[in-house]
Amino acid sequence: MREAPQLEGEGRRPRGAPARPALETCWLGRVAYADATRLQARLVRARREATVKDRLLLLEHPHVITLGASAREEHVLADAAERALLGIDVVESGRGGDVTYHGPGQLVGYPILDLKPDRCDLHRYVRDIETVLIDGLADWGVRARRISGHTGVWVGRNKIAAIGVRVSSGWITSHGFALNVHTDLRFFDTIVPCGIREGGVTSLAQETGRRGTLEEVADTIAVRFAATFERSLRRILPEGLATA
Repeated sequence: MREAPQLEGEGRRPRGAPARPALETCWLGRVAYADATRLQARLVRARREATVKDRLLLLEHPHVITLGASAREEHVLADAAERALLGIDVVESGRGGDVTYHGPGQLVGYPILDLKPDRCDLHRYVRDIETVLIDGLADWGVRARRISGHTGVWVGRNKIAAIGVRVSSGWITSHGFALNVHTDLRFFDTIVPCGIREGGVTSLAQETGRRGTLEEVADTIAVRFAATFERSLRRILPEGLATA
C-alpha cells in the first residue's frame, strides 16, 4: 500500500530554523477552464498586492483544448464537427507552450506564487515543477523522468504530465501543470500533444493498473510541491478563495 509522504510541519522544524513561507492549497473539483482562468487572474493581483499567500489550486477541467503562446493551428487534429461531437472546446491560453488537452481524470495544478526574492529564474521554476511531479509519481510507484530538450514529465517515451506556465510582472506565477491520472487517453488523438509528434501519452492508471482518485493524487502532489518549494503546507476549503 502506498504511504503518503510526510512533510516537515511548522511544529516539527529543527530548533532555530526559520519558519517556512506558507503555501495554501485547495482541491476545487471540476472547474470550467474560463472560470479557472478568471480565478487565477484575481489571485495573481491579490498575490502581487500581498493580500493572499502563495496558493496551489488543484482541480480538473471538462474537455478542452488549450492553445499556448507558441501553438500551431495544424497541431489541432480534430475539426470543428468532430470537436462538437466529442464535446471539446478550444480556447486560447495565456500560458507558454503549444497545444494541450485537459479533461476529466487529469489533475491540473495552478500555482500562484511570488518567486521573489530568491527563485526569480523561469528555467529553475519549470525544472522544480518537474521535480514535484517526478517525486509525486514515485510515491505512487511510477518511475518518471525528464527528456532533454522537452518540457514535462515522461514514462519511457510516453508523456504523463505537461507543463505550461506564465510569470507576470513582479515574478508572480500562474497556469502550471497537467498530470494524467485516469484520463481517457483517446482524447489526445485530437491534438499533437505539446507539438511533439514522436512518442505517446500515458497515465498513472495505465502505468500502475490502479485507479487512485484525483483528490488522493492531488494530496500527494501538494505535499511534494511544498517540499520542493520549501513552503509550509496549509490546506484551505474552496470558500477560503473568496478572500481573493
